[in-house]
Amino acid sequence: MNQEVRLCEVGPRDGLQMAKGMMPGADKLRWIRQLADAGLREIEVGSFVSPRLVPQMADTGDILPEVLKIDGLTVCALACNLKGAIAAYEAGAHVLAFPVSVSDTHSRANVGKGTDAQVDMLAAIVDWVRSQARPMRIDAAVATAFGCSMEGEVPVRRVAEVAAAVARVGADEIALADTVGYAHPGRVREAVRAAQDAVGARLTKLHLHDTMGLGLANALAGLDEGIRAFDSCLGGLGGCPFAPGASGNIVTEDLVFMLESMGYRTGVDLPRLLAARPLLAESLPQETLRSGVAAAGIPGTYAATA
Repeated sequence: MNQEVRLCEVGPRDGLQMAKGMMPGADKLRWIRQLADAGLREIEVGSFVSPRLVPQMADTGDILPEVLKIDGLTVCALACNLKGAIAAYEAGAHVLAFPVSVSDTHSRANVGKGTDAQVDMLAAIVDWVRSQARPMRIDAAVATAFGCSMEGEVPVRRVAEVAAAVARVGADEIALADTVGYAHPGRVREAVRAAQDAVGARLTKLHLHDTMGLGLANALAGLDEGIRAFDSCLGGLGGCPFAPGASGNIVTEDLVFMLESMGYRTGVDLPRLLAARPLLAESLPQETLRSGVAAAGIPGTYAATA
C-alpha cells in the first residue's frame, strides 16, 4: 500500500486524564521524549482545562514549553473554551484540539454548554486565533459520534450536521471521536461517509476507544473509507471523565503493528515504542497497560515499511 498514516499520540492528555495516580512532571517529559524518539511526530501533550476538575492536567502550561524544544514534533493541546485556547496559543501549541459533542447531554456534562453553544465558542476561538501573528491549526473533535452513554443512539444525520457546523465556522481539520467506544465497523463506515459528504477532505481523523474490543476493527473500517490519521494511546489508557463507561483508547503499539504489517507507513519504530512502556508503568503503578504486541512480542515476520 505504501501510504502514510499520521498518528497522534494522545497518551499525555487522554491517557493520563483519568489515571488513578499523578504522573510527575519530570517523568511526563521523559516519557514524551521517548515517544518522540520512537518516531511519533504529533503528540497531544495535555489540556488547558480546570485543574480542579482534571488535576492530572494542571502542569500542562509547564510541560508544553519544554516539549516544544523537541525538534520536528508537532505539539498539540486540548482546550474547551476561549480562555483555554488563548492559554494554549500563548504557551506555543502548534495545534489546538477542541471538542464539540454531537450528544447535547454529553456536551453539557463535558464542557458546561450545549452542542450549538460549543460550536459558537469554536467560532470565537477561530476568530481570535486568525487575528494573531502566529498560525495555529485548529482541529475539531466531533465527540460521541458513534453513540453516547447518556443519550444512547446518536443519529448519523446529526453527526454530519455537527461536522458541517464546525467546518462552517473554520475548523482546519475534523475528527470523528468514539468517546465511549460504542462504534462498530458498519457504523464507522456509515458515519465517515456521511461526514465526508458534509465536509469533504476536511474530515481527516478518527479518535477511537476500545471499550467493546472493536478499536482496531473500527480503525480498519476507517482506513477502507480513506481515513489516514488516527489518535491512539500507548498502553491503551484513557477515557472521558464526563462520559460514564468510557474506557481506554486504541493501543498505539498494536495500531502501529497492524498498519506497518499491512504496508502503511507510520514512521514509528515499534521496538523503541515498546521501550517507552516501562516508564509509564513505573510512574502509574495502579494502571493496567494493554497491548497484544507487548504481551506476545514482535514476531519475526514483522517488517516496518521503509
